[in-house]
Amino acid sequence: MIAEGVSSLQKIAVIGRGTAGSLAAASVSKLHPNPDHTLHHIYDSKIPVIGVGEGGWPTLVTQLHELTGLPYDTIQKRLRGTRKYGIQYEGWGCLNQDFTHYFSPQQLRYSYHLSADFVTEILQQATRAEHIDLKVQSVSKMDDKAVIEFIDGSSETYDLVLDARGFPKELDLEEHILIDYIPTNTAIIRRCPPIVKEEGDQPYIHPTYTRAVARPHGWVFVIPLVAHTSYGYIFNRDVSDISDVESDFDQLLDSDQVKEFEQRAVIPFPNFVHRHMYEGPIARVGNAGAFMEPLEATAIVSAQLQIGLVLHMRFNRDNKFLFTDAPMVNKFLINTMMGYGLFVGWHYSCGSKYTTDFWRHAREKVWPRHRNLARPNVTGSGAFKKFDQMFDLLKQPVLTKEDWEKKCGVPVSSYAQTSQGLGCYPPSP
Repeated sequence: MIAEGVSSLQKIAVIGRGTAGSLAAASVSKLHPNPDHTLHHIYDSKIPVIGVGEGGWPTLVTQLHELTGLPYDTIQKRLRGTRKYGIQYEGWGCLNQDFTHYFSPQQLRYSYHLSADFVTEILQQATRAEHIDLKVQSVSKMDDKAVIEFIDGSSETYDLVLDARGFPKELDLEEHILIDYIPTNTAIIRRCPPIVKEEGDQPYIHPTYTRAVARPHGWVFVIPLVAHTSYGYIFNRDVSDISDVESDFDQLLDSDQVKEFEQRAVIPFPNFVHRHMYEGPIARVGNAGAFMEPLEATAIVSAQLQIGLVLHMRFNRDNKFLFTDAPMVNKFLINTMMGYGLFVGWHYSCGSKYTTDFWRHAREKVWPRHRNLARPNVTGSGAFKKFDQMFDLLKQPVLTKEDWEKKCGVPVSSYAQTSQGLGCYPPSP
């Protein structure tokens, strides 16, 4: 039986060939009930895929298998990746202890550490699309259609456009919710030699973890792949001079006995959520829809959620509901993205082992603003209420099965692990 919305969804475009764009194109190819649909995958080949190390959530393992049809071991080998069982925090919080935020159930559920250039390659091979190498000038609505204007003056009309072009050039308070209670805005990415080795024809199956290392100017992620190790220094360029950050980065690599590295990129980024990720014929996915610093690896899972929800609605809902459904979809997505943002920003609330300008700024000036910046009349989101409820749950002597299923971005089990590790809002005895 053909779903209700399919008849109005025969010509689709995906813009962008990064991780989110590649996930979107492969998802349309796999999930569209009509094999005769038209899919254009549009990107400018002059814009490279940076290929930084990335970490996902466990849902990525299953989705890559479903989209590609490849065995799990084959996928991991082709990703040149490792199995990520959680995040190891070093130097965070007020308890002067290192701790691990595990995926639940602990030591059983895992995701991947991967590199964007490898994941886009296997996803493109699973995509049935006409590839158009041309820069997009603009995307706009025209009734229930989307119109793409290209840089050469030509244009094309589609039933649905999934826009995965990345961060907006500038933020507009009418269109974007600022997550200004996250204190970082820049990443320095370095690619270093691998610290894990391939094991013949088999994937590397031993548990690995993303390291999140507190440093004087912010923190550094360390993502172990069998192809290389990705390091990224996350900091605030308005608080710390980049030369000081580079110098401290050198010191960390020296302490890790890393003798050489390739400087990949210096990436300014906004922490934001788009108020209109979904507009019926247009959906903004990946970094075009929302972004926050990569502390809890929210980028890929956000794209998965955005893409999955949009395609589910468009495939299964009659076109007459196109615009009346949009507010409901946006409300759900905004609530979830804001939940991620509150969870990430909260990590800074107990500081770290450093008492530097950055950590004082993060703990004393930035995080205390979250109550004003995340309130419903500013964001249109109920995430803040759910965020407070997580800590009410942690104070309960016993949680019911229903309590354990509650979440604000992430489940209450993640709040419990992190609160105990950071020394923030510990449960009452």
